[in-house]
Amino acid sequence: MTNHDLNDGSAVKHRHRHEGPQKHIIAFVFSIILTLIAFATVAAGGVNIAFTVLLLLVMAVLQVLVQLGYWMHLKDKGHMMPIVFMAGGFFVAGLAIIAALYWMWW
Repeated sequence: MTNHDLNDGSAVKHRHRHEGPQKHIIAFVFSIILTLIAFATVAAGGVNIAFTVLLLLVMAVLQVLVQLGYWMHLKDKGHMMPIVFMAGGFFVAGLAIIAALYWMWW
């Protein structure tokens, strides 16, 4: 059996599909837009404080999701363990915050 016989096309070739810079550029523009919206809301000054805080929190969560998904590549296959560990960390941090708030106001 020669080397040519092994490469006759019967073997399945697996290639990692390269996304290119298009999605990264879109994610970068989206991040800039989120930042500009948050900045404009605070700079306007006449906006309700509760609305401003809520909008900033929503913008922050969206910004984190964009950063993790596109720049840290957590949207790709094979990244389930980092996602699980980060979710566990968020859960423990949330419990710590809830416990601290309960302890302060109890």
